[in-house]
Amino acid sequence: MPDDYHPITAQITSLLDANECWYETFEHEPVRTSEEAARTRPGYTLQQGAKAIIVRVKRSKTEKLFAMLVFPADRAFDSRKVKAYFQAKDIRFATEEEVHELTSGVQVGGVPPFGNLFELPVYAAPELFDQEKIVFNAGDRRFSVAMKSADYRQLVQPTLTDLL
Repeated sequence: MPDDYHPITAQITSLLDANECWYETFEHEPVRTSEEAARTRPGYTLQQGAKAIIVRVKRSKTEKLFAMLVFPADRAFDSRKVKAYFQAKDIRFATEEEVHELTSGVQVGGVPPFGNLFELPVYAAPELFDQEKIVFNAGDRRFSVAMKSADYRQLVQPTLTDLL
């Protein structure tokens, strides 16, 4: 693994090793979108991509929080459902600066679905677990990890909710 990857990439593979999880890695050209990433991962479909989005949830003038939403990369989350779930006045994508701050420097497009490693609550669409294996950028736009969705669910323990 190249030295210039974000340290979270090694944290993720170490976590998988420590828990004896099956996984495989891919090094590829930098990608930003799920569609671009899917083309760099032989044997995996866009549906198997685990898209991780950080959103800012505003419940009131004073109550704001950040959360990670994880769902199949061929889908988009339904902002009305997410707002209703959080009982929010407003939700929006975290800015690049906010993502950088929340993840200690991971670039947008490289954020892995391991919000727990950033002390972010993780909310996953149940449809993510329809796939036996999922694949995602793991802290760098040039590095992907594929793993069993059941192992991901056990390690991250996301709250399952209807996001789509």
